[in-house]
Amino acid sequence: MPQHESRVRWFTPDKPDNISVGRERISSHLRSAGFDVQTVATTLETIREAITERNEYDVVIGTTRAGAFAATFVGKLTGKPVIGDHVDPIRQFRETNSVVTAIPVQFVENVCFALSDCVMYVYEEERLRVERYANEVNPTSLGVDYDRFADPDPDAVESARNKLSTLSLRDNVAIYVGGLEPIYHVTDLMDAMEFLSEWSLIVLGDGSLRNTVKERELEWSNVHYLGTVPHEEVPGYLASADVGISLVDDPHTLKVLEYGAAGLSVVQSAGRSEERFEGLVEFTRPEPGAIAQAIENAARNRSDSTLASFAAEFDWESVASDYAEALKSVK
Repeated sequence: MPQHESRVRWFTPDKPDNISVGRERISSHLRSAGFDVQTVATTLETIREAITERNEYDVVIGTTRAGAFAATFVGKLTGKPVIGDHVDPIRQFRETNSVVTAIPVQFVENVCFALSDCVMYVYEEERLRVERYANEVNPTSLGVDYDRFADPDPDAVESARNKLSTLSLRDNVAIYVGGLEPIYHVTDLMDAMEFLSEWSLIVLGDGSLRNTVKERELEWSNVHYLGTVPHEEVPGYLASADVGISLVDDPHTLKVLEYGAAGLSVVQSAGRSEERFEGLVEFTRPEPGAIAQAIENAARNRSDSTLASFAAEFDWESVASDYAEALKSVK
């Protein structure tokens, strides 16, 4: 195994386990390549620890948004190189927060870009802003552990089937995996199940709408909420589903790639993702009736290998190589 000098402290979003796993996937591949990477959720405690343990790492990485703020602060305080991991556009923040909040957040982001030694970005819509402030800019993408979803571990499949066998599932199964937040139109998705008497909906995830989902599960017999499960087990659940659901207006949502790798037909919110996924998924407006119709259309058309082939191009290992090059450039 090749060895590199870089020891990395990576500040990631402070989200529930198994909700946002991309940074850990990149870190895992970087470790396999010889980098010593420690990912930490961004909290006041982990910031204090990073300052105290400044001799235990060589580079700081910070993921949008709090992670990037923390990494920049720690890096400048300790004299360590900083890599900004800019994975979410400011547009998404504006859509879910007030303008009064969004303006200072965007300003601080710009400052972080300027103070970073290198900034990785995912969204093309952010390129000009990042280039305006950052010294070094590198495009990257979100990825998928393709083989884990295309050929799931038999133990994961058996575990999921055992759990699902305890539920009264109908002939067809739709599945949603991810955050339970308004931006993902989870409530609209559950409302759509009123129109789908021959379908069951499996929901895996956590977030602020957790109690709403639990209440809907009690009210409707075709909605089943299983909470969060280890990410390693998610492919097992997808193997038992027919259609995967993604209702966020985002062309880079990871779950579409995971659903595609698993061979599912996919329902995706129309909008910014249409250019990227045209011909690969069933688009819908995020309204209950339209969602229900899209689920039935997706099942009727069934997925061919086109979306799976598309997903295979975004393996996490290739994404991790972008970060490996950035780490080498700031040493």
